[in-house]
Amino acid sequence: MQRMLDAAAALLDEVGYEATTTSQIAARAGVSVGSLYQFFPDRRAVLQALATRSFERFSAQLDARLAERPPQRWQDAVDAVVDVYVAFSRSEPAAQVLSFGGPVDRHMLDPDDDNNAVVARVLSTLVPAGLDPLVLRVAVEAADGVLDLAFRLHPDGDPAVVEQAKRLVCAYLSEHLHR
Repeated sequence: MQRMLDAAAALLDEVGYEATTTSQIAARAGVSVGSLYQFFPDRRAVLQALATRSFERFSAQLDARLAERPPQRWQDAVDAVVDVYVAFSRSEPAAQVLSFGGPVDRHMLDPDDDNNAVVARVLSTLVPAGLDPLVLRVAVEAADGVLDLAFRLHPDGDPAVVEQAKRLVCAYLSEHLHR
């Protein structure tokens, strides 16, 4: 199964979302299409599993970073999340194409909720208690949009735009935390 997900990730990076097919995924993984269909009913299911795997890997990297250098302030947590996301997007196959499913399908991480809502729930433990969940959700949406711009401008994420994403999120959250 992991070989199939690895193959799907490689194909997404090479030929893009629209051109990636289950036949190509199976061939790249060295399995028959029938074997692929034993694990995944269709292409969407493969990509959903890949998005979930990527999100789990991102979360593990973020947890490791926070354990290694616990943030002293919530602003440090914002910096850490953005830094880990940028590094992850540079190194994780298909991360820039799939982005936890965002551009492909807004419900890949949870069929009942939007991908960025899932991300916001996970990140809610990093901000001060009592922050309105809608405020954090808007911050995640804003960061997602600005970081998308960073990667459209430069394959490794334009550093100036990444810095602006951090500033934007910190300014927005600060306004709501100091009311």
